[in-house]
Amino acid sequence: MEARDILKRPVITEKSSAAMAEDKYTFDVDVRANKTEVKKAVEEIFEVKVANVNIINYKPKKKRMARYQGYTNKRRKAIVTLKEGQIDLFN
Repeated sequence: MEARDILKRPVITEKSSAAMAEDKYTFDVDVRANKTEVKKAVEEIFEVKVANVNIINYKPKKKRMARYQGYTNKRRKAIVTLKEGQIDLFN
């Protein structure tokens, strides 16, 4: 997989915005990507040094619309911590 295929989009929520002050950035990543692939992708795309990567898996939830039912997509979220002295990613 290429770096642009691994990182899908940044997650911008109130909680993730507060974590940006501590140099922690949150991304939705491909469900097949592991920590080392996420680290290499962030370093390649944004040209920064990554200190740590934490990954969270979200299971699909059962949803129902009238008589039809199905599941939401499973997803994977990565919280990337940058090393000291790195620049802000989104500014």
